[in-house]
Amino acid sequence: MFWKLLLTLGVIAAVYGSLRSRRRAELIAHGQEVGPPLVPPGLMRRIAWGLIAFMLIGSAVYLVQGWLDDRQRVEVQVINANTGAIARYQAHRGDIQGRRLTTLDGREIRLADVERMIILPASPGD
Repeated sequence: MFWKLLLTLGVIAAVYGSLRSRRRAELIAHGQEVGPPLVPPGLMRRIAWGLIAFMLIGSAVYLVQGWLDDRQRVEVQVINANTGAIARYQAHRGDIQGRRLTTLDGREIRLADVERMIILPASPGD
C-alpha cells in the first residue's frame, strides 16, 4: 500500500514539474521575465527514466518470484472422505488448478466430489 501511495505522489510531482516547465517556456517565448528554474534542466527527464527503470526491475522481480513459486515441489495428499484412504502425489505448485493436478511424472489427477486435497511442502529427501 505504501508503494502505491509513493508511486501516485511521484506521478503527481512529475506532472506538476512538467506543466510548470511548459508554463515557464511559454512565458520565455512571450518575452516575459521569469526567475531561475526550480529544477535543473534535464532533471525531470532523468527522474522519469529512473522511475521507468524501477518499474521494469520491479515487474521482472515479481514475474521471477511467481515463476519460482510455481516451480516449487509440493506433496499433495488426496483424502477420500468416505473411506479415509490417503493417496500421496508429488507436483509443482503451478500444476495444481482447482480440483485437478498434474504430477511430476506427468499423470493428471482429477478429484471426485468426496475427495479432499491437502498441499504440504515436499519432504527434503525428495
